[in-house]
Amino acid sequence: MRSPSVVLQIFDHIRLTGGNSERRWKAPPVNRREVFRRDYHTCQYCGSTKRLTLDHVIPRSKGGTHTWDNVVAACERCNSSKGDRLLHEISMILKTKPKAPIHPAIMSAEQFWKEQGGAV
Repeated sequence: MRSPSVVLQIFDHIRLTGGNSERRWKAPPVNRREVFRRDYHTCQYCGSTKRLTLDHVIPRSKGGTHTWDNVVAACERCNSSKGDRLLHEISMILKTKPKAPIHPAIMSAEQFWKEQGGAV
């Protein structure tokens, strides 16, 4: 940045670390389409892409909720074999830990900062 008497060095990029809490993005509601999108249309137990259903990691009958961190995509076979049990009861393992999706702009920003070698 230049003026007639001063030359200032400034950064090429500015990252905002805070913001207006009223403008926060809200995760979409938990539904089949969004869960399948998050899980890349892949069973989170065996990796199959055929005949997918939704599975509650902690079954609702055992106090599980219908939230992003408890619902995953599962093929019919894995969902049926898991049934109404907890993962440790039948030695099943999730491929990825379920979590709510993040805003696409935030995802792009995080990718940008990783490429620039900055901290996220």
